[in-house]
Amino acid sequence: MTKLVEWSDDLSVGIAEIDDQHKKLVEMLNRMHVAIREQRGSSETRPILNEIAEYTRVHFATEESLMRATNYPDYEVHKAQHEDLIAQVQDLQAKLDAGSHSISFELLHFLKGWLTHHIIESDKLYGPFFLSRGVAEPTKRSWWSRLFGR
Repeated sequence: MTKLVEWSDDLSVGIAEIDDQHKKLVEMLNRMHVAIREQRGSSETRPILNEIAEYTRVHFATEESLMRATNYPDYEVHKAQHEDLIAQVQDLQAKLDAGSHSISFELLHFLKGWLTHHIIESDKLYGPFFLSRGVAEPTKRSWWSRLFGR
């Protein structure tokens, strides 16, 4: 079965801890995708959404603490993006709890789009900044990915 999101160096910010967290979020989205495709409904998808919501808070706290520690210049903008996603996910959870929505491909694709666009358009900007400040371990790439850019 195809994955909803395939991890690649395009999604890497170059920081081991952050890339590991992003990979975990990608894995959760892929689990939700499989559950929806296999029509396992809210019995599996709602708990996965809860897991994504909770892990996202942990992940955002990691990013924001690094931003504060390094006086990252776009901290306020980035934090506002995080707060916006948290509010959107809480709204979706409330709609699901009220029975007015079901977890669907539409929700899944919203989460996929938000995650991939946020990583590519926002998170990749802080990678070099954090590394230049010496506050993060760089992601170690295999000889294959260094050679072929994958």
